[in-house]
Amino acid sequence: MRSDGACEGEARFVEIVFPHHCNHLGTLFGGQALAWMDKAAFLVASRFAGRTVVTARSDRIDFKQAVKLGEIVELVASVVGVGRSSMTVRVQMLSEAKPGAAQKLATSGEFVMVAVDEAGRAVPVARALDRA
Repeated sequence: MRSDGACEGEARFVEIVFPHHCNHLGTLFGGQALAWMDKAAFLVASRFAGRTVVTARSDRIDFKQAVKLGEIVELVASVVGVGRSSMTVRVQMLSEAKPGAAQKLATSGEFVMVAVDEAGRAVPVARALDRA
């Protein structure tokens, strides 16, 4: 547990969908959703590993519901598996039609992040996933 009360194996951040994030239909562009999800995976994996990480793979990205212009999205990323140098991160993007409205699952997926040294070579993740 960090000093702010958040779990070290989880990261959260919030974005608002502005016009430059949207496609011609006025909904969140899929590439922007993936960029935000990858950012969330990077944040939680780099904190978890205590070092720089890179994205090795994204798996099973499911776009469940369109997110409209002006909606708020919360990205929740959790480390769900740890290998020698890799971490599997599950990311959910939740949307709110307006502040305080019920959140709905808009998009979900998994990312494999790899810990690297200064030269970009894979290095071991020094800790295991605590299942407390």
